[in-house]
Amino acid sequence: MSRQQVTGERHWYVLHTYSGYEDSVAWNLKQRIESMGMQDKIFDAMVPKEKKIKIRDGRRTTVEEKIFPGYVLVDMIVTDDTWYVVRNTPNVTGFVGSGTIPSPVDPEELAYLKKRMGEEEPKFKVEFAIGDLVKVNDGPFKDYEGKVGELDESKGKVKVMVTIFGRETPVELDFLQVKKI
Repeated sequence: MSRQQVTGERHWYVLHTYSGYEDSVAWNLKQRIESMGMQDKIFDAMVPKEKKIKIRDGRRTTVEEKIFPGYVLVDMIVTDDTWYVVRNTPNVTGFVGSGTIPSPVDPEELAYLKKRMGEEEPKFKVEFAIGDLVKVNDGPFKDYEGKVGELDESKGKVKVMVTIFGRETPVELDFLQVKKI
């Protein structure tokens, strides 16, 4: 009796891995596919990542962050053999699905994910939220303190409500110019 629902169809499936081992799982899986001659049933493995801009110590750096830490996507046709090869790859804890039957990824979700991964413009990694108290560390309002009123992650701008002459005034600043108190 087969423990898999064998449809013979090619789909993307989600693997659960130990956190931090996603890249090594994808690499190991690709090696196993080749060494075990499974190229005609297991086609690809990928770790969904996107670029983000982080601001640390007053400098912008572009980092690649995993979209779903602890998960790897694999493009395959599920059979008992392919299930065994994938499931017994080091640091794979299992497929996402009910019981031992993997659930395929919805094609719309996959298209959205691939679009998100392919975006060239990195997003800003924001260390504060609306309502947080921040201190301006650069520019004409240096050393002023204020409350975050608005965030524009796409442009890397923040509006801070700064008290000038006893009145709250909105000041638009770059993410680099403020830090959380």
